[in-house]
Amino acid sequence: MEQSLVRNFCIIAHIDHGKSTLADRFLELTGTVEKRQMKAQILDSMDLERERGITIKLTPVQMDYKDYTLNLIDTPGHVDFTYEVSRSLACVEGAILLVDATQGIQAQTIANLYLAMEQDLVVIPVINKIDLPAAQVEKTKLEIIDLLGCKDEDILLCSAKTGEGVLEILDEVIKKVPEPLGIKDNPFRALIFDSFYDEFKGVIVYVRVIDGRLKKGHKIYMMASQTETECLDVGVLKPKMDSRENLEAGDIGYIVSGLKEVELCRVGDTITFREAKVEQLPGYKEVRPMVFAGIFCKEGSEFNKLREAIAKLKLNDASLFFEPEHSTALGFGFRCGFLGLLHLEIFQERLKREFNLDLVVTVPSVAYKVTLKSMGLKKELEAKLKSRDKLALEKLEANQIIIKSPLDLPDQNYIEEIEEPVIKADIIAPEIYLGQIMQLVTEKRGQYINTEYLAAKSEVERRIILHYKMPLASILTDFYDKLKSVSSGYASLNYEFIGYQSADVIRLDILVAEEPVEALATLVYRDEAFRIGKKVVETLKDSLPKQWFVVKLQAAIGGKIVAGERLAALRKDVTAKLYGGDVTRKNKLLEKQKKGKKKMAKLGAGKVDIPTETFLKVLKR
Repeated sequence: MEQSLVRNFCIIAHIDHGKSTLADRFLELTGTVEKRQMKAQILDSMDLERERGITIKLTPVQMDYKDYTLNLIDTPGHVDFTYEVSRSLACVEGAILLVDATQGIQAQTIANLYLAMEQDLVVIPVINKIDLPAAQVEKTKLEIIDLLGCKDEDILLCSAKTGEGVLEILDEVIKKVPEPLGIKDNPFRALIFDSFYDEFKGVIVYVRVIDGRLKKGHKIYMMASQTETECLDVGVLKPKMDSRENLEAGDIGYIVSGLKEVELCRVGDTITFREAKVEQLPGYKEVRPMVFAGIFCKEGSEFNKLREAIAKLKLNDASLFFEPEHSTALGFGFRCGFLGLLHLEIFQERLKREFNLDLVVTVPSVAYKVTLKSMGLKKELEAKLKSRDKLALEKLEANQIIIKSPLDLPDQNYIEEIEEPVIKADIIAPEIYLGQIMQLVTEKRGQYINTEYLAAKSEVERRIILHYKMPLASILTDFYDKLKSVSSGYASLNYEFIGYQSADVIRLDILVAEEPVEALATLVYRDEAFRIGKKVVETLKDSLPKQWFVVKLQAAIGGKIVAGERLAALRKDVTAKLYGGDVTRKNKLLEKQKKGKKKMAKLGAGKVDIPTETFLKVLKR
């Protein structure tokens, strides 16, 4: 295919603005997928994506239209999957910025637009869902013009559902998006932007070819992992794998590597020939996980299965971090790092569905930076934690450590200062909800920066962008739900990590039957310890199954109990068999039962098995 007839582009938008539906119409109207094979969200291959109506994984597909070859990458919209978007943008020359006519510009629209601008991509603004009765086309146009500084005639209108205006978008892509750069006669060089593991073919990588040409049977070399292997097959996705003779400069396609070890094909690596003297491509900036949680199997014997499952998911999720962890209560598992709570939820669900694993997930926490009083204390602390089989310490220069688990927080005598991660949050909402949103963010320890107005200020129903500086821990549990609640569902949120700030946090332990439950330990602000502790023990009281003895539920800071509840014992009527005689016979049996319950608790029968459902209820406190 002539390089001048190739166009590489992607679709970027806020979640639920119609990216996958527009991709469906492209495939249908260009004849890439026959009508009888069409189904909604055809590029979303996971059951989870279909059930939730969201895109989790980027998906490439090739279409033929008017003598042109169009390579499209469908991208996710949720803030937790921004890394997927950044990988897509590095492989294309243009982006369709899709905006819902009923909702207007939202937080992730702006975030994804800035990512596209960083890559110097041609941006084509498109307003979707113009067929809906609630569509506000003119108002949305004003917002886009205000944001992009473009002209009214540059904005395209479409309905991805009905197909109206869809082919005009492809014409605009051909007209405005430049042809890919790259020289076919240069040595072969390609960028890996995604990969997955196939049981029969080994590791399959999705690549953007920068220079040269690759044929089946060539020996390929991964520059970062320094691994050489034979190329078993090459081709493009339409949307299923379609084998080709070769891949050339400017193409987006797949390579079957045949490798069995998943870590040898890293996302962002450069594929070339060993003898070729070429410069390694810049790849992608490494993302730092923000939310950490312990993942353990209910059955200890499934640890190896869990390790293999996480390694396979890590292959096509470069933002996932994991390292081994040992807990006296839960056994061997992994401390995993995620970009956000949805990322954690999706990961957990995939482990359960795809690998049939029964899991226990600890309460998620952020990574705190702890400054110790001296270097000597740091060495002493590292030795102490090593002896406890704790591997969740990240070494920093000087006398600092990164704590990824509440269990690794040193004794207060060691600590000089604790710093927590801070984010810059952008909230977009109609102006009428300004008061409620500001009150919510202030309650969550947010620091106001400024307010911007979208579109013309003469608009009756103005929309605002609120900028706040907030602790990441504040948005971990229920912030997004509460934000939607106070804004009647209209507010949208985007955030980015900006650094660390000093925080007064302490470890809150939860004791069940006077035994600490490691999985429920968490780091909290000192002034919120009682409220959170009370809430957790109340949740446990409501959701734990009753035992044959009274179970104490307590929240503690060090040796001090700050909140407590009691779970009443199951009762058996031991006097049912009595049919007369003196009352002392009844009292004797009741006294015997009471002593038995005390003995059960003392002899270790007081160790209570906490079901996974209870962990999840505490997790979503």
